[in-house]
Amino acid sequence: MPRSQADTEKAQPRPTLDDVKSWPATVNVPQAALALGCSPRQLYYLIERGEAPVKTLPFGRRCVVTTHSLVTLLESA
Repeated sequence: MPRSQADTEKAQPRPTLDDVKSWPATVNVPQAALALGCSPRQLYYLIERGEAPVKTLPFGRRCVVTTHSLVTLLESA
């Protein structure tokens, strides 16, 4: 039986701050959402509204999140 997206997201452990610091300069939105503890859908929604708590870079239809902004946000929490 296929697992739903919500089940898959729950199965992945939330990365630690040290894990995030070891990531490349940019990451995709689902990976950033995992670090933030929200769903990718919620983060995409915030990005579209210009309310994302992290810096994003558009690449055509694709969007990536800067790891530096993730680290800065997570360190302040």
